[in-house]
Amino acid sequence: MKEDFYDILGISKGASQAEIKKAYRKKAIEFHPDKNPGNAEAEESFKKAAEAYEVLSDEQKKARYDQYGHKAFEGGGFGGAGGGMNMDDIFSQFGDIFGGAFGGGGGGFSGFGGFGGGGQRRAKGSHLRIRVKLTLEEIAQGVEKKIKVKRKKQAAGVTYKTCVTCKGSGQVTRVQNTILGRMQTSAPCSTCGGAGQSIDKRPDGADAQGLKVEEETVSIKIPAGVVDGMQLKVQGRGNDAPGNGISGDLLVAIEELAHEKLQREGDNLHYDMYVSISEAVLGSSKEIETVTGKVRIKVEAGVQSGKILRLRGKGIPSINGYGKGDLLVHVNVWTPKTLTKEQKQFFEKMAKDENFVPNPEKEDKSFFEKVKDMFS
Repeated sequence: MKEDFYDILGISKGASQAEIKKAYRKKAIEFHPDKNPGNAEAEESFKKAAEAYEVLSDEQKKARYDQYGHKAFEGGGFGGAGGGMNMDDIFSQFGDIFGGAFGGGGGGFSGFGGFGGGGQRRAKGSHLRIRVKLTLEEIAQGVEKKIKVKRKKQAAGVTYKTCVTCKGSGQVTRVQNTILGRMQTSAPCSTCGGAGQSIDKRPDGADAQGLKVEEETVSIKIPAGVVDGMQLKVQGRGNDAPGNGISGDLLVAIEELAHEKLQREGDNLHYDMYVSISEAVLGSSKEIETVTGKVRIKVEAGVQSGKILRLRGKGIPSINGYGKGDLLVHVNVWTPKTLTKEQKQFFEKMAKDENFVPNPEKEDKSFFEKVKDMFS
């Protein structure tokens, strides 16, 4: 089982953003590669802390994690928001956390081919965002989607050379004299856009960064139980970065399509079942829709309109893996709007019959009691 993000950082669930940042910095410095050269366990702990911080430092991701746990970010190809992060990913996103604790004030490290004191900051490609529409059946069972995506990729035959302006660092440092003294500032290199490299040879059709738009089919495994509006991430399937940069990610927004007969409420489903007066009086057997196919249920004789039949485990699987929701079948007795002369005479005759006079018993709950039961 994957370790809890709060436990990784050693904080409580109610920790503030300042406390989360402080806890991450402490863990990151403790397990930093420069401080633990060649220590695989320390490197793994360093990555875990970065993954936890990536989620908990983002209010939307944190809220999703608090509600759904690791399942909110899982499903073949989606890391726990940061799953599969490499060292360059971590330092490109969170280098400012380390301040001047390790070489050059850029949070770099030397042992993993990354930034190092005064070393090169690898550029990262932009993210791509797509929307995937899912039926209720697909959400209930999980699904693998093959989506065609147009993304920028390094053109075949492109070559790069070290940027002459920033000497490959990706940044330009300026020193200015102010009334407060000499101030040093750093900014991305305007020549290479922070990549540290510039185009040497550019093939036909490539843009100024040596990238070319190509259509690619991406396979996305979507876990059962996702909810409308949830965002999943496919690592490294966004736009490429120029040179030896890191590819961006593909962000997948979930859109739930309305079902013709079923309505979703969390992990539970609702179904309106209509029965005739004859079926309600005599009892019947009815076929109803579920997300896994049709099933037949028994309608007891004398059933009352508004009764709720609960089919346990026939709802949507919990994204947290805590079982499945239920299917709540709402019984509606259909009253005919027109009657033949004989039918009308029958009901006129039955109007004062004691079996037709309303006489609710204790088990015949009120509407408000039924609503209360639905949410219990």
